[in-house]
Amino acid sequence: MSDYLIAPSILAADFARLGEEVDEVLSAGADVVHFDVMDNHYVPNLTIGPMVCQALRDYGITAPIDVHLMVEPVDDLIKQFADAGASWITFHPEASKHVDRSLQLAQDLGCKTGLVLNPATGLEVIRHVMDRLDILLLMSVNPGFGGQSFIPETFNKIEQARQLIDDSGYDIRLEVDGGIGVANIAEVAAAGADTFVAGSAIFRNDDYAEVIDQMRTALENLR
Repeated sequence: MSDYLIAPSILAADFARLGEEVDEVLSAGADVVHFDVMDNHYVPNLTIGPMVCQALRDYGITAPIDVHLMVEPVDDLIKQFADAGASWITFHPEASKHVDRSLQLAQDLGCKTGLVLNPATGLEVIRHVMDRLDILLLMSVNPGFGGQSFIPETFNKIEQARQLIDDSGYDIRLEVDGGIGVANIAEVAAAGADTFVAGSAIFRNDDYAEVIDQMRTALENLR
């Protein structure tokens, strides 16, 4: 299994001081900065665009930036976020007319890339593009809003996805997003995930390092 990565979602951060927030959460032990990009079209909310990604790079953030595109169509924003300094770009297969082409576009622009599956989207959609995937992101809530509760059926899906990835022989990170915190991160990892998006669980606490340390301890106890 790959090393565990913790990816705080800046959707839950204080946007009035975003650069400082990202600095603080990385100093507290986070690995990756997670962007939730919503367009009020594919999902019912409107959040951030490539200018924010560029602003964090200009501010001095060097950690990987993980851009989750909840937008339709995707190709133009893949290009814009790649230009703005994104490291990883994932999108929903329903939002692209040509999934293989969109994955290839992100890779050609120098990004790691992958697909995001909503709670009701089956794993079958990834089978014929696994050679293009660096990341598979499973949503454990319905996309569009932060602060939701983890959907328990996701555990079965994580286990099935882990088996698919292991059987494929490809080096694909298995990321999970939605309702993850100290109480359930170990169970999510035990099911097969290696990358964990957490927003409210981290940013709604006064001490980011304490929460991330508790998550790390829960993960280490699995080894």
